[in-house]
Amino acid sequence: MNPAEVQERNAEETEGGEPQRRAPAVSLLTGGFDKPYTYGLALALAAAGAEVEIVGSDQLDCPEFHSTPGIRFLNLRGDQSAHAASAVKIRRVLVYYWRLVRYAASATPTIFHILWNNKFQTLDRTLLMIFYRSLGKKIVVTAHNINQARRDGRDSGWNRLTLGIQYRLAHRLFVHTEGMKTDLCRQFAIAPEKVTVIPFGINNAAPQSGLTREEARLRLGLAADDRALLFFGSIRPYKGLEYLVRAFGVLARRDRRYRLVIAGAPHFGDEAYLAEINSEIRATGRAERVMAKFEFIRDEDTEVYFKAADLLVLPYTDISWSGVLVLGYSFGLPAVATSVGALPEEVIAGQTGGLCPPRDAEALAKAVERCFDAGVIGAERGVRARIRDWAEDRYSWRAVAIRMLQSHGCGALNAAGREAIR
Repeated sequence: MNPAEVQERNAEETEGGEPQRRAPAVSLLTGGFDKPYTYGLALALAAAGAEVEIVGSDQLDCPEFHSTPGIRFLNLRGDQSAHAASAVKIRRVLVYYWRLVRYAASATPTIFHILWNNKFQTLDRTLLMIFYRSLGKKIVVTAHNINQARRDGRDSGWNRLTLGIQYRLAHRLFVHTEGMKTDLCRQFAIAPEKVTVIPFGINNAAPQSGLTREEARLRLGLAADDRALLFFGSIRPYKGLEYLVRAFGVLARRDRRYRLVIAGAPHFGDEAYLAEINSEIRATGRAERVMAKFEFIRDEDTEVYFKAADLLVLPYTDISWSGVLVLGYSFGLPAVATSVGALPEEVIAGQTGGLCPPRDAEALAKAVERCFDAGVIGAERGVRARIRDWAEDRYSWRAVAIRMLQSHGCGALNAAGREAIR
């Protein structure tokens, strides 16, 4: 059954003798980035019968947003290139906010679901929230990070004040784990009944072809017996990459089969941190065993790295949640992660990877070795297939869509909607 048929049946079906309410119209306010989450969520909601409007940018645009029934893509943000002149950046930000205000004033959806704020956090957290409420919109906020500024080491009283205002002005808040819910309620005095735990949907925006492990390794220049460790994603200080590089130095001195693959772009303004990472790589004495791709990795190139690697490593020092972890699971790749944020809830030691304390290179090295020694790694033993199946069940976009629609007042999603997003 296609999404258009689901929409028609949603208005008519009954379940248990009770009429089911039509799935609501939802506007996804994306901040212009995070294509994997927007992609998976929008398609799942549309398949369940919801009308979805996406306020996006060039970065988010894709054919599926123009061909899927029930989805309307509005490219209000356009180009977001960081290399544009300052005058150009100022103009396009002002134009965007003007377009956003005009859109909100005339938008049909009654639900505004904020996935990410825009550049000017104070404006988005206060005046825009008040404006949306004045229009009678039901405002939902997904808190991917409870307090991102705290994570990045730049928290302030003003940041906490405005963030608390946004959380209080929202009608409902979504988080990804029970631990995140506890932190949110404790830090910002939010009533628990206002917060709903929604799984982080598995990444289905990164294409997966028939590329084999051997072919992927050939493309990256890795040998068949290399023990390939992968760090993937943006290069930021809170990611703790320096501890992974030091741990790699320890591992490579013990076993020459270890290779470290770093794939991701440094964040604008973190040039000094990147210089520190390069210095750490040289200090290992095994720089020739490190492959560093300090650049944005396109969706179509993602699978090469995850299929070539033996182990994903998340050496983060502070984080609420990591989409990279779920991306790795979608490829069946086990992970070693530090015990911060929600990661201990999502990494099962001895089954999907291992855990270690943050900021401890020696402990990280030992956790990596345990994964190899305990048989957590190895496609020939069906490890990847088992992790992939486990992740597809745990992080199903079907489950995400059902819980979200129920929280929006749909009641139990009807049979057509449930079947469409299986």
